[in-house]
Amino acid sequence: MATSSYCATANGAELYKHYASNSRLIGFNSRNRSSKLFLTRTSDFRGVKRCFHVKSVSSEPKQNVQDPVTEEGAESVLSSFAPDAASIASSIRYHAEFTPLFSPERFELPKAFFATAQSVRDSLLINWNATYDFYEKMNMKQAYYLSMEFLQGRALSNAIGNLELTGAYAEALKNLGHNLENVASQEPDAALGNGGLGRLASCFLDSLATLNYPAWGYGLRYKYGLFKQRITKDGQEEVAEDWLELGSPWEIVRNDVSYPIKFYGKVTTGSDGKRYWIGGEDIKAVAYDVPIPGYKTKTTINLRLWSTQVPSADFDLSAFNSGEHTKACEAQANAEKICYILYPGDGSVEGKILRLKQQYTLCSASLQDIIARFERRSCDRIKWEEFPEKVAVQMNDTHPTLCIPELMRILIDLKGLSWKEAWNITKRTIAYTNHTVLPEALEKWSYELMEKLLPRHVEIIQMIDEELVHEIVSKYGSLDLDKLEEKLAAMRILENFDLPSSVADLFTKPERPVDDDTETVEVSDKVEVVTNDEEDKSEENDTGEKTSVKPEPGAEKDIDKKNTVVSEPAVIPPKMVRMANLCVVGGHAVNGVAEIHSEIVKEEVFNEFYELWPEKFQNKTNGVTPRRWIRFCNPPLSSIITKWTGTEDWVLNTEKLAELQQFADNENLQIEWREAKRSNKIKAVSFLKEKTGYSVIPDAMFDIQVKRIHEYKRQLLNIFGIVYRYKKMKEMTAAERKAKYVPRVCIFGGKAFATYVQAKRIVKFITDVGATINHDPEIGDLLKVIFVPDYNVSVAELLIPASDLSEHISTAGMEASGTSNMKFAMNGCIQIGTLDGANVEIREEVGEENFFLFGAQAHEIAGLRKERAEGKFVPDERFEEVKEFVRSGAFGSYNYDDLIGSLEGDEGFGCADYFLVGKDFPSYIECQEKVDEAYRDQRRWIKMSILNTAGSSKFSSDRTIREYAKDIWNIEPVKLP
Repeated sequence: MATSSYCATANGAELYKHYASNSRLIGFNSRNRSSKLFLTRTSDFRGVKRCFHVKSVSSEPKQNVQDPVTEEGAESVLSSFAPDAASIASSIRYHAEFTPLFSPERFELPKAFFATAQSVRDSLLINWNATYDFYEKMNMKQAYYLSMEFLQGRALSNAIGNLELTGAYAEALKNLGHNLENVASQEPDAALGNGGLGRLASCFLDSLATLNYPAWGYGLRYKYGLFKQRITKDGQEEVAEDWLELGSPWEIVRNDVSYPIKFYGKVTTGSDGKRYWIGGEDIKAVAYDVPIPGYKTKTTINLRLWSTQVPSADFDLSAFNSGEHTKACEAQANAEKICYILYPGDGSVEGKILRLKQQYTLCSASLQDIIARFERRSCDRIKWEEFPEKVAVQMNDTHPTLCIPELMRILIDLKGLSWKEAWNITKRTIAYTNHTVLPEALEKWSYELMEKLLPRHVEIIQMIDEELVHEIVSKYGSLDLDKLEEKLAAMRILENFDLPSSVADLFTKPERPVDDDTETVEVSDKVEVVTNDEEDKSEENDTGEKTSVKPEPGAEKDIDKKNTVVSEPAVIPPKMVRMANLCVVGGHAVNGVAEIHSEIVKEEVFNEFYELWPEKFQNKTNGVTPRRWIRFCNPPLSSIITKWTGTEDWVLNTEKLAELQQFADNENLQIEWREAKRSNKIKAVSFLKEKTGYSVIPDAMFDIQVKRIHEYKRQLLNIFGIVYRYKKMKEMTAAERKAKYVPRVCIFGGKAFATYVQAKRIVKFITDVGATINHDPEIGDLLKVIFVPDYNVSVAELLIPASDLSEHISTAGMEASGTSNMKFAMNGCIQIGTLDGANVEIREEVGEENFFLFGAQAHEIAGLRKERAEGKFVPDERFEEVKEFVRSGAFGSYNYDDLIGSLEGDEGFGCADYFLVGKDFPSYIECQEKVDEAYRDQRRWIKMSILNTAGSSKFSSDRTIREYAKDIWNIEPVKLP
């Protein structure tokens, strides 16, 4: 394993002197622009004496030099250096010339972006190195956040904003002939995520750095992301993301930080009695680091992404020269494709294998890296029982579940610990965040597939499962075997498995006495008694079951037309590994991400586990960073908040947003608020015209639903409501339409997974409805429907500040939390929604009168589905009217029977309106009428908008991270000197 040991013995004063002289960190002080960050290099270096015990090639960037300048000298140098526009411009020119990615003749926008980003990265790297070095020396407990997604968005504006250099960079670029906003727009969004899971992870990194918590993120470096979405006449089309086509100026490849990853092979027992995983397919994971700066702090933490490859020696040169080019590149291709795309289609065995390879690569490489760091910081005093006191691993959903058996494997097989020791360490180190109640998202893997790909891990999982079985039996005893059997069926990690032999005898039932002289054979017309005196007319099939054999012709003359029933072989359910159960068993904490979600987790999803280990279960309501989601994406609103609260402290302490409540009726604030909203809408109008070709007016209500396309998120309910509105408009005169309806621009955005057919039908339907309505001259600007292609973080940063109404209308009890609802609230957007996820808490915080509520509640859903299955549901006539209107061809010739059919029938897969669109439709359209009424009264609407921002303080990710740090990770902030 790639590890090394590092010792540091400097005392606190020496540490401070080292950082003051060597790292050249500038204190962040918003009142003194001359003291802002610009980090210089020295040309004279001396080595710092340290002790190293190198075990292998794994290494990481360290500050291995000491500046000879004294502490006082350093202060003098730094105080004389001002990060003004001129010095920044010089840095940008330097990178344009000496770290070029473009030809030297012109300084156009793409080149300007890369040179600017490289200039900013210089500053980040110096702080990153200092942060890393300080953590190495202090050897405090550190948290590691493992996630399959990190939806970062653009980094340039966020980085210079956190460094408080936005003004200086804007002026520098202006002097170089460019506009900062235009330069920043050249940056593609990093294609490392898709939805709320990845965006949450990125918000967490921002808060961890800002609050000075020692932490890193770990993920995979996807070359082609999920996909880039195109909207055509046929609906959604997917093409590969190109975010790395020109390279990323933010990432730093660490060629000396790599770890071996193994697949397949077999497990053998050595002469020493240990288990060895040998043979198979070997690749390596190479680290790419992305610095994550905090706001107004020197702390810069790390997002480490893994890329997969094989050594050059694995290229089969002989095969290539023999013309077998594909075979020659097979090893490299198999390794590289692991990090090609996020969530590859898993409809095939190959797709499932690739997904499992991705998950294991993330877990194995990250844990090897974490363990190497623990060993290095421990020097020669490694005490494995202290590992949980130095390391906290958080699994963001079930994707990193293999951390549990992988940590066990490393500790037992490679570090020589006993099972008991390793299991104790693992359970104290790892924690799990649940993000869903959907059964399909609580991952299950084929046991057969996993055993083939990860044979050693399956052995470990079997042992964990057996230990769990014994604990369940010990807890519940054997007096009520039916109850015990139910508990085991629900809680076991291994599904459809026989019980371990040690407890199987508990469930052995006595055989029923059978008369020795007779046996019965079931037939279609009657039961025939066959004595043993007759020839035995049964035989065993391939599964060992007894089946009847037709008698010889004439043998049973007394029975006419006798039809013997041959029993079908029993369907044997597949053996599965339940990853969510393994997460709960193998971790010390399980948390939901909103109050209502956490209650559902305890009462329904993991109720049996909650009864066994109630102390494990917690709630950690999600949050979003106010830096990106107000301060940087909405400058007009940010200025107003600062003016009326009298300080910029709200960016770090969102509790101050509540001070806006006292001014909600102030006419001057309302005028400023309305002007800020309109300026954001004017920007959105230009964007929508550029991206879709549709023209809209900024004075219309901007009604927005932007999120992953899924049936439970109910974009279908939204578009059905729009169809109903459109149909009613068409039945009115122009004067009647104007009197009844306020102008609306209904905006959708989000991606449907490439293999999710029904979601793609929804996208197609939305675009068809838009194409019809937007070209209807009778309707004009009174109603527009726009689907924004390729929705991402950068699009969100533009649309959310422009929003008037946002739709969070999922079926109650199915959305874990949501985070876009929090971003909309922060930006003064009023919400229409169900009591689902964080909507419940948002409504409590902003006030019931400032939230448009509709729909069934979570506790009613099961009963409503039962009512539907029993044929008792009677759909609203308005809902039926919409379906008939769609089927009439009003929106084109496309056949929507499969889409509408999902809303019909009483039971069955893919029908019976599982997500209760029809049930909630009447409530929804009636609620939308209240929205129209409120929007007409602009004073009332603006007050509601102000109170939404004022009530959003709880939903800062800073609050969430403080709770994780205190209640789960047990880490403390560590501020650099």
